[in-house]
Amino acid sequence: MADVETYPLLDNIDDPADLRALPEQELPPLARELRRFLIDTVSRTGGHLAANLGTVELSIALHYVFATPDDRLVWDVGHQSYI
Repeated sequence: MADVETYPLLDNIDDPADLRALPEQELPPLARELRRFLIDTVSRTGGHLAANLGTVELSIALHYVFATPDDRLVWDVGHQSYI
């Protein structure tokens, strides 16, 4: 059996405020962890992956800059976001 992957940054984020508390230089490593998490999960469960990988940095940036959940983000089926 393969070793269980760990996600040290992702494991400590429970809500958008936790994400905003990270120093800006931690955002690229967080994006790498999130991509690895998505790939690991989809490799076990199956499903669509490309659209999820394409929005990792965008999702992190939106939650980092805006005061979610007070600021509302709406995603449509075309993988776009409206603020």
